[in-house]
Amino acid sequence: MEFNAPAGQNLFDTAKIIGKSTPRIDGPLKVTGTAPYAYERHDVAPNQAYGYILGAAIAKGRITSMDTAEAREAPGVLAIVAAPETEPVGKGRSNNAPLFGGSEISHYHQAIACVVAETFEQARYAAGLIRAQYAWADGAFDLASVAPDAPLAEGDEGEPDRKTLGDFEAAFAAAPVKVDARYTTPDESHAMMEPHATIAAWDGDELTLWTSNQMVAWAKESMGKILGMDQEKVRIDSPYIGGGFGGKLFIRADAVLAALGAKAAGRPVKVALQRPLIANNTTHRHATIQRIRLGAERDGQITAIAHENWSGNLNGENGEDGTLQTPKLYAGANRLTANYIATLDLPEGNAMRAPGEAAGHMALEVAVDELAEALGLDPIELRIRNEPQTVPGAPDLRFSERHLVRCLREGAERFGWSRRNAQPGQVRDGRWLVGMGVAAGYRGGPARTSAARVRVEADGRVVVETDMTDIGTGSYTIIAQTAAETVGVPLERVTVVLGDSRHPAAAGSGGQWGAASSTAGVYAACVNLRRAIGQKLGFDGDAATFMDGRIQAGERTLDLTEAGAMSADGEMTFGDFKDAYDVGTYAGHFCEVGVDVYTGETRIRRMLAVCDAGRILNPLSARSQVIGAMVMAAGAALMEELAVDKRYGFFVNHDLAGYEVPVHADIPHQDCVFLETLDPIISPMKAKGVGELGICGPAAAVANAVYNATGVRVREYPLTLDKHLDRLPAVV
Repeated sequence: MEFNAPAGQNLFDTAKIIGKSTPRIDGPLKVTGTAPYAYERHDVAPNQAYGYILGAAIAKGRITSMDTAEAREAPGVLAIVAAPETEPVGKGRSNNAPLFGGSEISHYHQAIACVVAETFEQARYAAGLIRAQYAWADGAFDLASVAPDAPLAEGDEGEPDRKTLGDFEAAFAAAPVKVDARYTTPDESHAMMEPHATIAAWDGDELTLWTSNQMVAWAKESMGKILGMDQEKVRIDSPYIGGGFGGKLFIRADAVLAALGAKAAGRPVKVALQRPLIANNTTHRHATIQRIRLGAERDGQITAIAHENWSGNLNGENGEDGTLQTPKLYAGANRLTANYIATLDLPEGNAMRAPGEAAGHMALEVAVDELAEALGLDPIELRIRNEPQTVPGAPDLRFSERHLVRCLREGAERFGWSRRNAQPGQVRDGRWLVGMGVAAGYRGGPARTSAARVRVEADGRVVVETDMTDIGTGSYTIIAQTAAETVGVPLERVTVVLGDSRHPAAAGSGGQWGAASSTAGVYAACVNLRRAIGQKLGFDGDAATFMDGRIQAGERTLDLTEAGAMSADGEMTFGDFKDAYDVGTYAGHFCEVGVDVYTGETRIRRMLAVCDAGRILNPLSARSQVIGAMVMAAGAALMEELAVDKRYGFFVNHDLAGYEVPVHADIPHQDCVFLETLDPIISPMKAKGVGELGICGPAAAVANAVYNATGVRVREYPLTLDKHLDRLPAVV
């Protein structure tokens, strides 16, 4: 089925199940500890052995020797897969760093060996007996030092990633009010609860991986490339994922070494990356340096806007483009964006929740606040005065739906913005300096080809099968709601089977496309099933009403069970009519903080997000997605940072003891409101994802609130107390 025109009136506009707050159907499994996560799937393959990965002790260079003799003689050891003895494996989708094999070292904690033993403890002990010697090579580990010479990144079509509209330099020079500021964001870790983990088993030349991966079809394709085998002989099974945030989009060392270890040991092998290995062995959000220049007339009309971004990565490829939201948010006739990427020898940077936009908002939305102050305008009013009618960076492109002004106005009313003191550093509550901040948010609303299979059993139960994943986003539930609504059965009569590559390929979980895409694929399969039932029983499946396990077809009323057991596959593709639109999601983010006047400690008091994201399929799980993203944004604003040892090229705080993330006490109150909007351009569901919108903007709202509280502007994230303590207002 191709979605090739805007959605008209359809069954979702009168839905009884879609759009209703519904507890997650996988929730009881998770809270009782019975959801089968990758490392815990003891029943899927007999006689599982344990693998333990050893990481490189240098950041760049080569292994000159590796002695595994003592380790091979250790109790319980079945096999050792050593990098110097193994030809380098291939690379899968978006693998920038080498995964395994050979003597060259590209980054710290690169996998150099895997010990397979009867028990985890035996494997870990033996890994400690391996002796590796290295030849160290000089590397580049400091973004600030290499950024000035960094080349432009490669754009979407291979061109240098620098875009202009009008004459920015002339307009900026002529502007009576200007802001010219630099902002920095640090490297960040995904820090998901479940580590990367895989169980691998071979059956002849066929490989099965029970793993934790967000994109099953990508994983299957990638493992074929990595191991040089037919991908059709690879099965991926990933029904439950304990968090990913982009860190499990692509194949990592756990899957590769579980497969190699299982081949070497001749039996199934399970591997979980130990927590201290994850930050340096896998991926992270890249650090950025961003320069923003804004020029405006005295009435607040922006006439010039430039956003330049620097990041770094292995091989000088695939950086963090902080400019992505800038062509979409504010009007301005004269524009410049440029994205530079340096070569760094740190561990691989890659996708993390809202890659590009999350970091970009942290700079842009603070710069807009700085411009508002320079103009003497309320920061909400400045944003409203620069609301565009078409996409600012591509004026011929229309918005599919956009209600950002409404988000800001309704948010201001709900949050009590009128009580904000525009003069910073003036509001006290005992020892606390109190301030409010605001930021706008934008995240694209893409949709991708997605497929599913829907079966109706002889007893009228409905089963949905698709390789879609659930990373905590509620996929099980919204897919069940979609099938129940379309086939007309109660929700409890639907069973959803996810994450198995033997089932039709869905869009997967990433890029905020999962909800809109996967439900559209399920809808397509359900429509085909309705048509097949109609053909079998002699009625038009498109015209009939399916409800409560019964079918109303003209004057006829039938039970769904009269069709017997039937199955239909369906796939939703998306036509090029959407190329005329920018499909986005929008939010107004608000925050109130208190800053201790004595210690400089910042405490968030309350947060609010007002979101415009089309039809909300399940308000309960959507709210959970947004407030979870707001927590991540609060962490990015106030505490999260992978600290780089610039001498030896590694992240020092590479575990959950040293990498600070928010806890319950850091987030006392959050509120999330969804506007009742529909977007007929996105899909038949008229629904867009929200999981990444919630992290686009709140960090800047926190930063703006800290400034409003203290009068001290800090442009280097995270906003730790050492960066403003000596500049706080005098205690009186």
